Order: sequence, then structure tokens, then C-alpha cells
Amino acid sequence: MAALSLFSLQGQTALVTGGTRGIGASMAIALAEAGADIILIQRDPTPTSTTTQIESLGRKCTIYTADLASQSSLTSIIPIIISEQKRIHILLNCGGIQRRHPAHQFPDEDWDAVIQVNLTSVFSLCREIGAHMLSQEPMDAANRRGAIVNVASLLSFQGGITVPAYAASKGGIAQLTKALSNEWASKGVTVNAIAPGYIATEMNTALMQDEARAASILLRIPAGRWGNPEDFKGAVVYLASRASAYVSGEILTVDGGWMGR
Repeated sequence: MAALSLFSLQGQTALVTGGTRGIGASMAIALAEAGADIILIQRDPTPTSTTTQIESLGRKCTIYTADLASQSSLTSIIPIIISEQKRIHILLNCGGIQRRHPAHQFPDEDWDAVIQVNLTSVFSLCREIGAHMLSQEPMDAANRRGAIVNVASLLSFQGGITVPAYAASKGGIAQLTKALSNEWASKGVTVNAIAPGYIATEMNTALMQDEARAASILLRIPAGRWGNPEDFKGAVVYLASRASAYVSGEILTVDGGWMGR
């Protein structure tokens, strides 16, 4: 098979959370640019910028409304998506939230919210969509039945400051990714994660507005800049495609070299 064709997602369908803005929007559009139709799970159906861009590529984009913060909302929509879409080849879990407080003052409600959105909802989607993928016939000669891509973080490896719930959730994502890979890689479902570094998105607004902290972060990044959402297009297409058929259980850092320092 020619090298470039390994990255084609033509004829496939990807289910994406967190696709309305930032890194998630960029990755959803990248999957469409590689040939996939897209399903977006959104809390609010009115943001349609991602949908418009995907449809302008000639790809199909369908929005389902569910709130990752509500376990019942999420679990009720998944069977509907599976029944209406017939086959899902790719799952991209990018939805996430952040809460900042000193650890000794961190409220239970914020802890619960972060763990629910960033970790529990990811497990629920992996479990249900993973079961769906495992029930399908292989899609190619590599015996692939599906690809799951989770979004981890540098805080999958480091503790951060004033973000204990986020660090715990993203540490959990790394270990969940490995655990699922151990069970499913032999069955044709790869499970990997992407760990973003310091990216200029809304989630990092508080960091970017802290001039001293932002300067210290920039000083450590070998690439000499904060990342941007477009930096994730190649990584997600690679992990979603046949190009990574023998890659599973990996946490791919996209961080401008931060972890190498």
C-alpha cells in the first residue's frame, strides 16, 4: 500500500466530543479533510462553525445533543447514535473542562465535575463504542475494526499547580488508554492518546494572563512558542488511520519538546 494512502479515512465515520472549538475543532476538521464523515456530541447544538467547515469539505456532519457532565444524558444518547449511524470507525474523546483552586480549598463539586467530564464520560464512550467496534467485521487487510483516540495532557505525567482534579483525570486517561489497549489491540481496535502541551486555547486563558507564569512556561518550551490547535491535525489523522495499525497503548505528546527538557 502506498504511504499516503495509509492516512486516508475515506468511507469512515468518526464520533467526536469537544469538537466545537480549540483543539477538538481542529482535529475534527482534520479527520474530515482525511475523508471521514463526522458525528459531533455537543452540549449546545447551536455552535455550528465546525459543522459548516466540515460540510464545506463535502463531508457529512451530524450533531447529537448530550451533556458530558450528566452521565444519564450521555448514556441515553449513545445507543441512539449507534442505531442511527450503523458503524463508527473512529472515536475521538476531546471534551474536557478545567477548574482551578488551591488543593486545600478544592470543592467537592468541582472535583466531581472534572472527573465526570474528563474521565468517566470517556470511559463510558470507550466502553460502548469499543463494544460496537469489536462487533464489526474488519475494515481492511490489517484486521482493523476501529481506532480510539483519547486526549490526555502533560498532566498525565506531571502534577500541575492548583489543578488536582484535572491532573487526576488526565493521569486516569493515560492509564485507561493503556488498559483498554491491552484488551482490544489483538482484536483490531487500537487505543491511543494525544497529550497536548501548552496550547493557546481558552482552557489556558488563566495561565496566559499570568505574565510571570506564561513567561516561565515559554522559556522551557524548546520550540520557542505555545502550541496552536492546528498542531494536532497530523497526530490525530495518524492515530485514527491505518498508518498507525501497529501502534496501541501509546501517549503521543504534542508539546514542542516540553517533555524532553
